[in-house]
Amino acid sequence: MEKGRVIFLNGVTSAGKTSIVEALQARRDVFFYVVANDLFEQMIGEEYLREDYWKYLGEAIRLMYHTAKLFSDLGKNVLIDGILVERAGVSPHYAQLCGILRDNPLDVVEVYCPLEICRQRNLARGDRYETQSEEQAALMAKDIRYSLRVDTGTHSPEECADAILKALF
Repeated sequence: MEKGRVIFLNGVTSAGKTSIVEALQARRDVFFYVVANDLFEQMIGEEYLREDYWKYLGEAIRLMYHTAKLFSDLGKNVLIDGILVERAGVSPHYAQLCGILRDNPLDVVEVYCPLEICRQRNLARGDRYETQSEEQAALMAKDIRYSLRVDTGTHSPEECADAILKALF
């Protein structure tokens, strides 16, 4: 059986990853299952996150990568909506991702957006704090091998989805 593609959309909060996921899922020419940091974080009780956020989130993130691997092994395409940060509890984050998915077709797409636009989006959303994107950018894993870069500051989610499919399929 041919393995499904795993596409990791990597970017700071409010860069537009989830909007691209929604644009890809609205299409009829390719289907993706979606796993996301936010969804897996919701599996953890609040008291545990307050106790040791990065320990428990790190465990959930590794489970998320194994879930993506399982779907890929079953021939299903997968989108990962996440951010590759290097913090205690998840480091070496990028190396763990690559190790878990070493036998699967993995592409990491940089979802770029100027930090000032992310800041404005954070304020408009109301569920993120103003400087969250800048703080995440400072923690972003280094030396990530990207297959593609899309810019949501200058392109719509639909245009970014089109670029991803054109480049990777």
